[in-house]
Amino acid sequence: MTGQTAREDADVPGRGFRAVRGGGAAARFAAAEAALLRSLAGQVAELIGGDPPPGGAETAQDTAPPSPSAAPDASELEEMFALSDSAALPDDPVLARLLPDAYPDDPAAAGEFRRYTESSLRSGKVAAAMTLLGTLPENGGRVRLSADEAQAWLRSLNDIRLALGVRLNVTEDRDDMLARTEQGGPEAAGLWVYDWLTMLQETLVEALW
Repeated sequence: MTGQTAREDADVPGRGFRAVRGGGAAARFAAAEAALLRSLAGQVAELIGGDPPPGGAETAQDTAPPSPSAAPDASELEEMFALSDSAALPDDPVLARLLPDAYPDDPAAAGEFRRYTESSLRSGKVAAAMTLLGTLPENGGRVRLSADEAQAWLRSLNDIRLALGVRLNVTEDRDDMLARTEQGGPEAAGLWVYDWLTMLQETLVEALW
């Protein structure tokens, strides 16, 4: 595919991403597509991010590192390394899928690993969603992504697909999914969206590689 053809395809809604000259990827979204994707990304970011910390924004004094002359206590260490308040797998099945245990067969090791990594994992996923929201016009239109922005889109699209897949009980049985889609109704619409997200993710991967 020539660079000119790639740019032309990227200007047609519904065709997914295409490579662009100079690196990165581009696509065009209809207004309804953009609204849907922005809604899904926002919902996932809200679910992962949770409620804001009590008291609002932190002050410079709150976030300042401890004095070198004073050894930090346990609570200061937890703040410095952004440890999670919980070492347990989330009860919400979507969060459990997005934030899985690193050691499913060793609850103690999984819990300790989660305390040291969950906060940064949540922050990274929210940041990816915010990149998607920041580069996708509210009313649709052409999106041109740098290589870094495209990577953030890939992560966010994957999170959205995983979340929707859990809610829809998506399996690897394509015949089952096709049969459920043909039955119509809200679930069929959700499965259509799931396939559309899969197309976006796959075409973005192809555009980058």
